[in-house]
Amino acid sequence: MYSLARSLLFRLDAEKAHGLALSGLDLADRLGLAKTLGERVDDPVELMGLSFPNRVGLAAGLDKNADHLDALGALGFGFVEVGTVTPRPQDGNPKPRLFRLPEAGAIINRMGFNNAGVDHLIANVKASRYQGVIGINIGKNLTTPVEQAVDDYLHCLNKVHAHAHYITVNISSPNTPGLRNLQFGEHLDELLGTLREAGDRLDRDSGRGVPLAVKIAPDMEAEEVGLVARSLEANRIDAVIATNTTIAREAVAGLVHGDEQGGLSGRPVFEASNTVIRELRRHLPELPIIGVGGIDSGEAAMAKREAGADLVQLYSGFIYRGPGLVGECARALRGWRR
Repeated sequence: MYSLARSLLFRLDAEKAHGLALSGLDLADRLGLAKTLGERVDDPVELMGLSFPNRVGLAAGLDKNADHLDALGALGFGFVEVGTVTPRPQDGNPKPRLFRLPEAGAIINRMGFNNAGVDHLIANVKASRYQGVIGINIGKNLTTPVEQAVDDYLHCLNKVHAHAHYITVNISSPNTPGLRNLQFGEHLDELLGTLREAGDRLDRDSGRGVPLAVKIAPDMEAEEVGLVARSLEANRIDAVIATNTTIAREAVAGLVHGDEQGGLSGRPVFEASNTVIRELRRHLPELPIIGVGGIDSGEAAMAKREAGADLVQLYSGFIYRGPGLVGECARALRGWRR
């Protein structure tokens, strides 16, 4: 059924198809049908002090505003991450800004953190019926100078803390100028140290611990990954998400849309993200790692686990394969031991 729906949706502009598909899921949810589209696989795991019903989550970016949380949560995911959200609403980059590359099982986006602002997202989370694990991914507004980025992250952290099971600090999108500079050296230590201190205070005041995760890019050498790992450990970050999209284009050279600017996701980033995961695991044997990038089958999900990931997230593979991929990956990972 999904293959037929996809063939029709893929005739449309990618962003229009994205919105139409999510609206269709919302309708299915209102009719009580969304849960029949996916498969709930029980494979409970405890990580970051949280209980996940299985190891397969939805990556941030698909539902930036938590507008579709109930429908997506009904598809069998073990957790759903919404966002990236910024303090103030912003339109993002000019359209077109989302491109499918079917030959490579890939997507290029330069959305630019388009979202309705943190207050809108919180209202949606509060109104949601979804009872599963919710991650909220936070970022900075385009107009906020990188030197003042910590203010935006603090604003979002303070706002979402009461409504998230975990919070992801997104410092790795290639579509916000200068953002990736925050991944390194003093910039990273200053940002993470400030957020860790604020998170600890919020945890104490609320009486509940909300883990902090950091999402990093795949476009790093081994030495750079080691430096990031050192900062994560020094600032007591609870988890790392590896990885975001890549700016590399070798795998899609010559394809239609292959030279579009933005972040490349899907199958071409699979090995690059696995390499980063292996390097992180070498430096941080105990830190929870959420692996994302190019998972389009149960075998690909297992490869992420073999590289060192504890949980996985889907995005591009979910677009190409549909809800059936969720159960396929969860079944593949059930009972797997490193």
